[in-house]
Amino acid sequence: MNIVNKNFVSIDEIRSKLGTTGQIAEKTSSDSGKSFDRVLLDKADQIKFSRHAAKRLETRNISISEEQKARLEDAAEQAMEKGMTESLVMVDDLAFILNVRNKTIVTAVNDTANAVFTNIDGAIIN
Repeated sequence: MNIVNKNFVSIDEIRSKLGTTGQIAEKTSSDSGKSFDRVLLDKADQIKFSRHAAKRLETRNISISEEQKARLEDAAEQAMEKGMTESLVMVDDLAFILNVRNKTIVTAVNDTANAVFTNIDGAIIN
């Protein structure tokens, strides 16, 4: 099907134009069998790392386990529930600054002995 007009406002508008207003029935190629909708929502819900944070992780040789990442996810949920916007999250001996609205880690620190954190409105020690 060729769609000439590419000025769609949302995915819902595309679905209505294609006649698929309900859930998308096609599955992804992954073994999990999740729909594209579900995979997209799952990914959008996960913690992301900004380019700056990723660089800090690399230059400071910080590696994060799956368990630590799960604790970051939990802290993001707690921060959201409390109405925080920029939060300091402590996981073991690591410190992260979290932009709560975007669920994005904006920086990471592994030497917190003399660290100073500014422009935060809350802290979660997890």
